[in-house]
Amino acid sequence: MPSWPEKHTYIGAHTRRIDGPAKVSGTARYTSDVQPSGWLYGMILRSKWPKATITSINLEKARKLPGIKAAILVRDCPRTVRYYGEELAAVAGTSKQACLDALRSIEVEARPLPFVVHEEDAKDEGSPRVWDKVANLSKPRLDEHGDVDKAFAECAAVVEGFFTTPVQIHNCLETHGNTISWTEEGLTAWSSTQGITSVRDGLAGNLDVPQSQVRVISEYMGGGFGSKFGPGVEGAVAARLSKEAKAPVKLMLPRFDEALAVGNRPSSFQQLKLGATAEGKLHAFQMDNYGTAGIGSGGVTEGGGGGAEIRMPYIYHVPNIRVRQSGVNVDAGSARAFRAPGHPPASFGMESIMDELAVKLNLDPLELRLRNDPSEVRRKEYRLGAERFGWTEKYRKPGSSPGPIKTGVGCAGATWGGGGHGTHAEAQINPDSSIEFRCGTQDLGTGTYTLIAVVAADLLGLKPEQITVRIGDTRYPPSGGSGGSTTAASVSPAIYDVCMNALQQLQERSSITDARGPNWAAACKKLGVEPLIVSGRWQRGLSSSGAGGVQFAEVRVDTETGFVKVKKITCIQDGGMFVNELTAESQVNGGILMGMGYALYEGRVMDRTSGVVLNPNFETYKLTGLADTPEIDVVLLDMPERGVIGIGEPVTIPTAAAIANAVANALGVRVSSLPITPAKVLAALGKVKPVA
Repeated sequence: MPSWPEKHTYIGAHTRRIDGPAKVSGTARYTSDVQPSGWLYGMILRSKWPKATITSINLEKARKLPGIKAAILVRDCPRTVRYYGEELAAVAGTSKQACLDALRSIEVEARPLPFVVHEEDAKDEGSPRVWDKVANLSKPRLDEHGDVDKAFAECAAVVEGFFTTPVQIHNCLETHGNTISWTEEGLTAWSSTQGITSVRDGLAGNLDVPQSQVRVISEYMGGGFGSKFGPGVEGAVAARLSKEAKAPVKLMLPRFDEALAVGNRPSSFQQLKLGATAEGKLHAFQMDNYGTAGIGSGGVTEGGGGGAEIRMPYIYHVPNIRVRQSGVNVDAGSARAFRAPGHPPASFGMESIMDELAVKLNLDPLELRLRNDPSEVRRKEYRLGAERFGWTEKYRKPGSSPGPIKTGVGCAGATWGGGGHGTHAEAQINPDSSIEFRCGTQDLGTGTYTLIAVVAADLLGLKPEQITVRIGDTRYPPSGGSGGSTTAASVSPAIYDVCMNALQQLQERSSITDARGPNWAAACKKLGVEPLIVSGRWQRGLSSSGAGGVQFAEVRVDTETGFVKVKKITCIQDGGMFVNELTAESQVNGGILMGMGYALYEGRVMDRTSGVVLNPNFETYKLTGLADTPEIDVVLLDMPERGVIGIGEPVTIPTAAAIANAVANALGVRVSSLPITPAKVLAALGKVKPVA
């Protein structure tokens, strides 16, 4: 079985991103930068009704407007739309203004229907049904082990709580979109995607085009977080417009549409009960949970990222459990996978009730975790993190911090997979000693270009700047989507295999025993005039899964204004063999900032009367900003014996839970609903009425 060499030059070092200069200079080409000859703007007309029967749509006036080259229906009429923003029709034109004029000229006849957009309302038997023949609230899925009722009776301490998390919107910096050219030879799509292969397959299947005639390119893209695996309706629409107009069409969604129709993280409403023995060992757990994934909540399966199920009891082993979970349909856009699907809300609920149990047992919450966390690695991380964070010195009885501005600390842990497989890659080695690696993966901003260059340079004895990396094109050897923290663990072993094969073949062609480093140019020169093409694929033993980590949070809470300021986050993170510590630390920082947003700022707000998302932009949908950023102390536990493991997901999971526990420690009362806004803090202190 292959293994990584023990000595490294670049692997594990702080290597600057090779795509950095292109991004800061503006030469990096994103989807919206692509301008094929004769390209047109594309725009989508969306439903202004949260639910309605669309009886007819007339496109004739739109087609006759100056500059309009194509107008199509997304689906035939009559049909029922089930959320505000569902796609109705689309146009392509020579200017934005022509498209806007065309959208206004489209005549739509509709019969409005009753709708519901809030989970609590949708649960009621008398509420309007999202799907006519299916109840909004699905039958609960039951997971039960042991004798739960008997176990609770045996517990020395039992606590209960109700914890809620909101629908969270992905809000990628680059909106969803494609530039697509459909000709007689085939279809070329420049897509903002984290899965060029899945977009290719989706376009081929949806449009009945042979897969071999679809090419997808994504040189650079500005974030996906799980929402950009397929072409989406917008991709298929852009392709159809291109075919009708006989010209390339660029269709990038406006920010408002991002809030409506391209995914979100489901909400959760968790009624929890947890019991332990006098020794502080967890003995019984019960949860009743429901949440919404919009019109896609008929089930609670999380495997595809679109359901409302969460993993419980999160990371802890409890011998007696009863877990019931339901999905709730509402008239809103469907959920999609969102960075660590199902885990952040589970971590928030479980870690919150753990701290409540620690208070009931008069036990340090860190000690309660050390007694119950089954992971030896996480227990090690807790001890290391506690020492680095100064937990013993900082932790005090909840609510005992003096003065109106109170300080509190909290901690939480996480688990994730992070494995990957199946990637293929190739390298072209030229007689002039230059080398180009090609792989059908993509870089959604996490540093895949740099990862490939670092691995190749280290194994070949070269420098990263000597490696040319070509990715983001379905014409290259196949790889998978960049999601689930699988990219590094999938791509790195394939590059390793290419490098080993390259050295072997160079040795055979040149008769040079070791073609690495100083001998590289001489060995390449022996190739003559023909370049050497070498293939490779993912190899078992070079990567694994099972990344975890713990985080400690310190906050200051102003009890007069309710404002929460995160002062410090300490993160102890394992991730196998770190290929590039610089990009790994960047992933940790980004994940923590996203977790802070979940804890303190983010949450979709729906209007009951109109069905509209009320905070659909960066002015009204609050995200973590520069002024909110705390001191972030990161410790990466390098475990090279485990191979490469992705860490994009686990680092965002425990942040909200740690912050929530720190706020509760500061105040002596718990805010059990995310986001922890000033109004909720003041309500918990009894200074204002509870937030509706």
